[in-house]
Amino acid sequence: MDIATILGIISAFGLMIMAITSGSGINLFINIPSLLIVLGGTIGAILINYPLKEVFRATKVVKNAFLNKPEAPTYYVSLLVSFADKARKEGILALEAEAEKVDNPFFKKGLQMLIDGFDPQIIKDTLSKEVNYLKERHKLGEDIFGTMGAISPAMGLIGTLIGLVQMLQSMSDPSTIGPAMAVALITTLYGAILANVLFLPISGKLHVLTTYECLIKEMAIEGIICISEGLNPRVVEAKLHAFLEPRLRTLSKQAKVKAK
Repeated sequence: MDIATILGIISAFGLMIMAITSGSGINLFINIPSLLIVLGGTIGAILINYPLKEVFRATKVVKNAFLNKPEAPTYYVSLLVSFADKARKEGILALEAEAEKVDNPFFKKGLQMLIDGFDPQIIKDTLSKEVNYLKERHKLGEDIFGTMGAISPAMGLIGTLIGLVQMLQSMSDPSTIGPAMAVALITTLYGAILANVLFLPISGKLHVLTTYECLIKEMAIEGIICISEGLNPRVVEAKLHAFLEPRLRTLSKQAKVKAK
């Protein structure tokens, strides 16, 4: 579970609710018609803009923002270096037993292609194409939530205009102007909250997770190609460290020293 996403949502909504309740009752900020205008309008616009199957796919992808557990890149560095050492000493076929222990399907597929004797270029092209298609699929999910973030404030404004029109029709009674104006503004509030607390942050989180996942996959590709070329394990390690930030390179080296 991604604790940062959960904490972010709880803190954002929690602080807003605290601010509301400290100044007035929360009932003043609850208006079902306004919420229906914003949510219904946003969902309707999304269905117009994207195919239905892609919208359903995006709702499944959003769980990654809450349940994703990023893998440690340093783990794959040490794993690939150990595979390179084993393959250099015992041959590529010695990795067959090791491949069965790998949980990552992408990594396992690349190792199996290596063991089966595929040409390194074919392995690289096949796996790179899979990474590219993964980026495209995930980007569509990011775009859908980004579009929702752009549409929901506009739907809030539409709801506010509807409320203002209704308010102007009752100008003969001044006592109704204040409450009607409050209801009209609540719709804009709903649109702003949904856009800036949910839709846009989820789109950003999905983008970060996609970048991170692709980094792991590209690292796996580089390591597998290095093993197929029979490179020295130290060379493999140096190449893989290029994917890591300096802090992680230090942690990787420290873990290697402890392992010895």
